[in-house]
Amino acid sequence: MRFRDYMRLGWDQLKRRVVVTALCIMGIAIGSASIVVALAFGESINHYSRMQMSFYLKSDEITVRSGHGGDESDSGDPNAAKPYVLTKAKIDLIRGFPHVKALGTYQTLNNFQFLVDNKRGYINSLYATELETLPDFGFELHQGGPSDQDNTIILSYGATMGLFDQQLQRSRQLQNGSGLDGAQAAKRLEDQMYIAYPMYQKQIVLTPQIYKPNLGTEESGTPFPLRVVGILKKPEGVPDDVVMNQKTAFVSPALGQKLLDAMEQKNGKSSTGSAANRSTSSGTYNEVKIKVDDSSHVKELEQWIKKLKLSVETNLYREERMQSELVIIRLIFGGVGVFILFVASISIIVAMTMSTYQRRRQIGIMKVLGANLRQIRNMFMVESALLGLLGGMTGILLSYWVIWGINIAVMKLAPARPGAQQEILFISPWILPVGLFFAIMTGVLSGIYPAVKASRTDALTAIKRD
Repeated sequence: MRFRDYMRLGWDQLKRRVVVTALCIMGIAIGSASIVVALAFGESINHYSRMQMSFYLKSDEITVRSGHGGDESDSGDPNAAKPYVLTKAKIDLIRGFPHVKALGTYQTLNNFQFLVDNKRGYINSLYATELETLPDFGFELHQGGPSDQDNTIILSYGATMGLFDQQLQRSRQLQNGSGLDGAQAAKRLEDQMYIAYPMYQKQIVLTPQIYKPNLGTEESGTPFPLRVVGILKKPEGVPDDVVMNQKTAFVSPALGQKLLDAMEQKNGKSSTGSAANRSTSSGTYNEVKIKVDDSSHVKELEQWIKKLKLSVETNLYREERMQSELVIIRLIFGGVGVFILFVASISIIVAMTMSTYQRRRQIGIMKVLGANLRQIRNMFMVESALLGLLGGMTGILLSYWVIWGINIAVMKLAPARPGAQQEILFISPWILPVGLFFAIMTGVLSGIYPAVKASRTDALTAIKRD
């Protein structure tokens, strides 16, 4: 018998037993759909977590700061050597370590206000660093790029959103006084807050906001006129309300030194910077960020840096912890799907065993006509495989409906924020063959016992009884 003959015989038998076939297919479909949905859940969560980690926490980066003082700091001599301090010599040494893709010094300054075209904006965190290293650390520029001039600044996309315009605010107040609906006014204000203002190549006036702890007030420092030479690209898949709150900016180390000096002078040299975090030979920095060529070398490089008595911080353990949690989620969903397939396999065994009993006369006639044991077994195995194939294809269709329904329900209960990724769950192409494979294997394995039992049927006895 050829394979086409086996397929034709198996298909004819499935059509004759419509109810039993439909029940078996439904059982396999539910099991395979559970596996597909489980893998889709894991893949979607993994994709989302990696996207969030690549935006917030980069596993291939190392942050280095001055170490904690030990016995050397207890000598009482302020001029004594302090090997735990982050110095230019140590930075140059780290720069030559293997697997170091890029290195940048960073000084973090907080709380700035700027004016541009009579609009006021804010910068929560300003970083003084080598601007040419920004692309190496994953900062993609939407407009412009680094400049050799010191009086320049690069803004994040969020820093260009939500600018406050006094004239526009007054017009809104007039509209509200004229009877404009409050909900409509609030919605219009919210929509305008998400619009990025064109600031590329414009001059802004940057003013530090210095907090006076003894007075409990905040004062404005010396204003600095700067030119915006670059705007970072808007992060993909991140909601606009999250992007709007990420108001950061980057300036050169020389400009960072001027800003820090002006802030210390205004604040009476209080606690804005410390001598342990500043280098007299290379400018101002309180930490160094290192881009590693591959995250697998982070631990090795971390051990080398620690030998310099410096403090090292990485995000590798966070990624490992998240991956372990995702594995648990996948195992739970996958276990549910395997259990359902196991239950479905029992139904196939029962159905095929009943079919063997009902088809004893057919089997006996086939043996009398010369069919051997292998052909009888193959006939039942192909029939079981057809059940698995039909159940798997139905399960794939069912899984798409389930994922679509979950996405619709989530979007209805929690409407998507502007700029956020609309598709929450998705099915990767590689998941479909896996679900189909499990379904077919369930059918094949479930058909082994009925096939063996059918092949052992005595031909003469079966013909006499029927």
